[in-house]
Formats: sequence, C-alpha cells, structure tokens
Amino acid sequence: SGATACFFISSGIAGLGVAALIERYDPRWVITCGAIVSAIATLGAGYVSELWQLYLFYILFGAGYAGAALIPGTTLVARWFARRRSVALSIASTGLSLGGILLTPVAAGLIDRWGLQATTPWLALGFVIGIIPIAWLLIRPSPQSLGLGPDGDPIKRDESGAVMPADGIDYHDAIRSRFFILSTTAFIFAMMAQVGVIAHQFRLVALRSGSDETAALAVATMAFASIVGRLAGGWALSFIPSRRFVFALVIGQGLALAFYSVAETPFALFCATILFGVTVGNLLMMQPLMLAEAFGLKAYGRIYSLSQLFMTAGVAIGP
Repeated sequence: SGATACFFISSGIAGLGVAALIERYDPRWVITCGAIVSAIATLGAGYVSELWQLYLFYILFGAGYAGAALIPGTTLVARWFARRRSVALSIASTGLSLGGILLTPVAAGLIDRWGLQATTPWLALGFVIGIIPIAWLLIRPSPQSLGLGPDGDPIKRDESGAVMPADGIDYHDAIRSRFFILSTTAFIFAMMAQVGVIAHQFRLVALRSGSDETAALAVATMAFASIVGRLAGGWALSFIPSRRFVFALVIGQGLALAFYSVAETPFALFCATILFGVTVGNLLMMQPLMLAEAFGLKAYGRIYSLSQLFMTAGVAIGP
C-alpha cells in the first residue's frame, strides 16, 4: 500500500514539471522521455528483491507515467478540440480502460508462464514500441504547428497578422479562484471513494458470491461499462451542461456505492458494478474537461497538473 501511494505521489509531483515542459517544448519529447523512464522502471521490476527497490520502482514508474499519460494526453486533446472537446476526451481516454481489458490478461499470462524477471523486458519493449513511434508519427504539438486553429478552423490572427495567443486565464489567477479550489476538493473526495471501491471490488464480490471467477468477471464488466459510459457521456455532453452532468455522475456513483453495501446475490452485485462502472470513466474525464472550460488553454497544463497533484491524495488514501 505504501509503495502504491508512492506511485501516485510521484506522478502528481512529476506532473507539475511535465506540464511546465509541455508549455515550453514539443510534447512529443516529454512523452518520449516518459515512455523511456517507464520502460526502464518496468525492466527493473523483475529484479526487485529489497523493500527500498520496490519503492524506487513505483517512484520511477510514477514519474514516467506522468510524462507519458494523462497530462500530455489531455493537454493535447484540449489544444486540438474546442466544440467537440468532450467527445474527443471520451474517445482518447478509453485507452485507459481498453489497456486494462486487453493488455492486463496478456501480461498476467506471460508472468505466469515465464516468471516476472523474464517477462519484464518484453513489457518494457512493448511500452516503448506502443508509445514512442505513435507519438512521432501521429501526434502534432498543436493545431497552430500545422497552420490551423482548434477543430481545424482557420488560425486566428490579430490586426498585424500575428498569430493570437491561446485564450484563457493566467495560472496564478486560476489556482486562487473559488472554482479551482472547490472543484479540486470535490474531486479529491470523488477519487477517494472511487479508487477505494476499485481496490476492494474483487474481494468484495469474491466473498459475497463465493467465486473468484465471478469476481474477475465483475472487474472486467466494470472496465467495459466504463468504456461504454465514457463514450456515451462524451456524446451527451454535447447537449448537457458540464456541471449538471457531473452532479448526476456523483449522485449515480453514490447510489452504486450504497447498492454495493447491501447487494448479496451475483445479480445484485453485477447491477451495482455496471452502475459504478458507467460513472468511473466519466468522472475521470470530467476533471480535465471542466478545467479547460473554466480557464481556457493559456495555462491549462499547469492548472490541470496542480489539480491532479491534489487529487492523488484522494487516490492514495481511498484504498
């Protein structure tokens, strides 16, 4: 538990530096460095034999994750999309759930067959191959780098013909605002509950159903519901204000948690799992979306990374 908490703390702190680098340099370099650090940490996981090495692995992996995952990903999507940002974020973030569904069984099977030490080099190689070529072949730093504005619109210029800077609020004004403070506080508690349930879901379902197979199916069902819910939520946000939508998500997840507390049969447990899963992915998506809507793109990366740092407290405490 302590090592896992170190992962979240490391990723939160490293995220502040990652956001600052993304504002100044091409995000592809940051993603590349994050992937390399993550691959090195993964490679070393097979040789962990002491407690301090376990902590070091999680700290390194957390720093690499910060450079290769949510912060650069959401920042790039926010730069490229404005009118359909919610749909774009929902599609982009499905990778988190799809990775859990498709890649985790493969990794577990390889570890069972070959052992951890023999498997980690292949996992590290997959990390590099799966991220770095895609970053350089398919990603561009911003629409302005191709002479476009967000959504592919014509680029905005001032009267002199110079490219207009990104709209938005200054970093220091944004982080002192009531919206930033209260929304970040709300997401701390949301993540505390959400990650706490995810961490203990398998055991809860296994004990009440008497079957590890049922528990494994419940975990997969939650991940699938998360993907479907996130895609549906991205579409629904084209018609529903963000704050009403996030209120509905919080109420829905609260009902799911209450349902978990009384569900005893497999059917009831799966009903709770589906309701919970639908809200999980959407809540993760709503934080970067609401921050982009509230503060614009001028200092988005740094604003999101600071909010994410505070959220790691809830993520670490929840389990």
